[in-house]
Amino acid sequence: MLAALTVLVAGLATPPLEAGLRALWPHLLPDPEHQRTALSLDSSTQGLVFVAGPLLASGFAAGAGATTALVATAALGLLGTGLVVTASPSRAWTPAEFTEAVRWTGPLRVPGLRVLFTALIGTGVALGAVNVLAISTAERHHAGWLAGVIPAALSIGSMLAGLAYGRHAWPDAPAKHLVAASIGFATGWLPLLPDPARAIAVLGAVLPGTFLAPLLTAAFLTVDRLAPAGESTETFAWLIACIGVGQAAGTALASLALWLLHRFNDRLSA
Repeated sequence: MLAALTVLVAGLATPPLEAGLRALWPHLLPDPEHQRTALSLDSSTQGLVFVAGPLLASGFAAGAGATTALVATAALGLLGTGLVVTASPSRAWTPAEFTEAVRWTGPLRVPGLRVLFTALIGTGVALGAVNVLAISTAERHHAGWLAGVIPAALSIGSMLAGLAYGRHAWPDAPAKHLVAASIGFATGWLPLLPDPARAIAVLGAVLPGTFLAPLLTAAFLTVDRLAPAGESTETFAWLIACIGVGQAAGTALASLALWLLHRFNDRLSA
């Protein structure tokens, strides 16, 4: 219980770096094409976090213990936050003046944003279920390395696709890119449904990842266009929060589904 409460406090204390950074890009790069490239690189580098982060944490834990790993993680988070908040673009940014009365509903009063945020919860559910899927696959195939490699494969696919998406100018509006990437992301999970062999499972995880960074980039650009005047930071915060809520729900639902499946199999074998 104490560990769960500690994690909850850590989550509440997490600085809103993603929302703040995404709100800065339109000010730093007024040109829409430059914004798309920057956001693509932004989304791609997140893949490196999910590849390098677990490896660093595992290395710290193996070499110096779990407590040292937690302290090192907190220190690195504090260092990164300090670098962001002390950077000249962050210090120079000032909030826009509101042209209308502030409403408690914030960006949710825009119908298009409500639809988009709801859809992104579904994206988060899929991302949240990945770790549970990886652990379950590792147990079935008696290969513990799959628990880390499958999420890493998803992130690598996302990173490479993000770089490709940001390098070229694509026709049509970001909203159309968002729809296309969402369809690709959803269908990309299909090869993993039949419980394939280990190598196929790793390669299969790359497929939905190739649509993830373009999906997120198009979502950021669409949100920026729909955000009410003076509320871009709040709008990006809602986007990040909805994906996070979906991830939490995806992890919980996937864990519950596996538990129910194990109980069902136990009763059949009894």
